[in-house]
Amino acid sequence: MDVNLEQLRAFVAVAQLGNFTRAADQLRLAQPSLSRQISTLEQSLGAELLHRARTGSTLTAAGESLLPLARRMLADAASVRRELDELAGLQRGRVRLGATPTLCISLVAEVLSAFHAAHPGIELHITESGSRGLLDHLAGGELDLALITTSGAASAERFSVAPLLVEELVVISSAGAPPLTARESIGLGEVAGLPQVAFSSTYDLRATTDAAFAAAGLSPSTVIEGAEMDAVLRFVERGIGVAIVPAMVLIERSGLRSVRLSDPTLTRTISIARVADISATAAVEVMQQTIVRTAAALAAGPQATMRLA
Repeated sequence: MDVNLEQLRAFVAVAQLGNFTRAADQLRLAQPSLSRQISTLEQSLGAELLHRARTGSTLTAAGESLLPLARRMLADAASVRRELDELAGLQRGRVRLGATPTLCISLVAEVLSAFHAAHPGIELHITESGSRGLLDHLAGGELDLALITTSGAASAERFSVAPLLVEELVVISSAGAPPLTARESIGLGEVAGLPQVAFSSTYDLRATTDAAFAAAGLSPSTVIEGAEMDAVLRFVERGIGVAIVPAMVLIERSGLRSVRLSDPTLTRTISIARVADISATAAVEVMQQTIVRTAAALAAGPQATMRLA
């Protein structure tokens, strides 16, 4: 048999996602290249692995048999890579870190700055996704660490999840506009009547705010819906509306002002996750320590909107 790791990686991605297009996007491949890898693998093994249909792809009996073996082979290959990195110490190596969009523009930027300054020889790979997507990447061996905001989605048996910070959600508005209130906080009922810039429905943050409005029997006045984090911040800076965001995203954002939210106060817990039964390389251990130190420094700052978990 002439089988390689790229073919196995392609097969596992399609098996997990049930869709060639999404698998190609995840692997950063052109879809024809992905299809060729799967076809070549099937030819090498002499068996059809996937039932292909317009609605998606499902595993054949042969595919069901191959999937656990392919995952094991990919995990073994990753283990060899980690052992070789250990031999080189922190002069070379690789850390694959995943984080949610809100953390990528705040905590992760601070972490990577400190880590790269101390260990410039280490390759850094960043994946940005929602918490559940990051856990899928971890389970598939595509990440070493993930910063997530929905630790309840992580199985205690499969993942090691350590809470880092508890952070308040705040209401932001343009620094060029009058303050939303003269008080130290603003109620959710008042916020509902203001023009809202709302996140994409794929954001964990959107689910949190939607649930809070629904629980209070409120219908927010939305002017823009479906935006990503950077776009939300820019729209608010331009004075189009207000948004409810984690306090951390205001770091170095002079064009925004914030006010704490009350009735109710909304928070999120930021946690660091890794696969429980895989030992970490020296580089990954140092990255985790850097994350913990950076989180502690943020919690010790003058803002009262976050604390150590």
